[in-house]
Amino acid sequence: MSAPTPPRLLDLAGRHLLRAKHLDVSTLESLPTELFPSLFLEAFDGYRTETLKAMVQTWPFVRLPLGALIDLPHVGPLQAMLEALDALLAQKVGSRRCKLRVLDLRNTGQNFWSMWSGASSYGCSGSRMAAVAEPRSMTRQPSTPLKVFLDLCLKKRTLDNFLTYFLWWVEQRKSSIHLCCKKLKIVSMPMDKILKVLSMVQLDCIQEVQVSCTWSLSTLATLAPFLGEMSNLQRLHLSHVHVSAFKKQEHDHVVQITSQFRRLGHLRDLHLESPSFLEGCLDQMLRSVPPVNPVVKALSVRDGVVLYSWFLRHVSLEPGLARDVPEVPPLDSLSITKCRLTESDLTHVSQSPDISQLKSLDLSGVPMTDFRPELLQVLLERVAATLQEVDLDACGITDSQLEAFLPALSRCSQLRAISLCGNLLSTAVMEKLL
Repeated sequence: MSAPTPPRLLDLAGRHLLRAKHLDVSTLESLPTELFPSLFLEAFDGYRTETLKAMVQTWPFVRLPLGALIDLPHVGPLQAMLEALDALLAQKVGSRRCKLRVLDLRNTGQNFWSMWSGASSYGCSGSRMAAVAEPRSMTRQPSTPLKVFLDLCLKKRTLDNFLTYFLWWVEQRKSSIHLCCKKLKIVSMPMDKILKVLSMVQLDCIQEVQVSCTWSLSTLATLAPFLGEMSNLQRLHLSHVHVSAFKKQEHDHVVQITSQFRRLGHLRDLHLESPSFLEGCLDQMLRSVPPVNPVVKALSVRDGVVLYSWFLRHVSLEPGLARDVPEVPPLDSLSITKCRLTESDLTHVSQSPDISQLKSLDLSGVPMTDFRPELLQVLLERVAATLQEVDLDACGITDSQLEAFLPALSRCSQLRAISLCGNLLSTAVMEKLL
């Protein structure tokens, strides 16, 4: 049998310190930085609340990745940390070495703890890790608000104990706390509670939004102004929005929504499932610019018309501002599924300059029975240089349509996957595809 690994001197020193009855801020001021992470883990495992509070108030790193340790549905351990932060924010406790500017409550940062403690139990693969380093400038600005990172999943009728307490805590300290959420998922929650949560979040921090609940178009229109403020949004997944029979009112809701979509200048992945309100409305989401405008020189031109994609930010088109037009990255992924589109809609998509580098295209469940085959051919030709995945499941594609766009498909040199399930195609045409 192999002998057990003896404890490190660092671990022994931490355990010795924890035996002290009064390990307060003044004692921690002179503690070597290398001891903090391992001592924090020891105090956390032993639920030494007062020691943890003192360590938070003297934390010598910019970021405290607490989410890697805390089981968030339980309020107890987190409440002790927040009480320590209260004293710090109110400047009741002064510490010359405290550099804490970011409290991370996401399930990341395990590498930070394993690096300092040497404990493999806190480790995980590097590919899942979030960076713990922050720009140096943050440590020079003690007056800046404390950033708190938390991924939100709103999936209950009422907020759970943790979220209820935490949001109350943030609301009481709006001037000194910036709540940053990079991933937001909405499954089921009353809209009034959703809006209350979003009113506390720094909306420009949000990078990914997934809405997986059944909403009416009016409900989505209520959320739209908040969506428009998410200026750094990169991924948007929206599903099952229902349209009622009140055409005029629903048209007004569509305008409310599309006007906000145009502000999302960093969107890379767009997934719209069952967006029935889009039928015949994609032209409302595009913007044309007269060729005489000086800004035209800085934009893509097709057939003499400059088009703005509906998922891009609105660009001011004042004369003389051509060189100031921001360069907007094109989409990587576009998914519009399980809905009806018109030929005009498909034309607008194929003409958008922002699909020129598309890697993934998903139009599954979009009936193409009555579409002219040339439309899909033009769309595939536009993305032939970069397209890697295409999904045309259950589109009602016929033999003649597939044969028409096969030449364009054959020019997609980067194509790795194509799906045509649910289309009634003959063996002869499938052989041509192969």
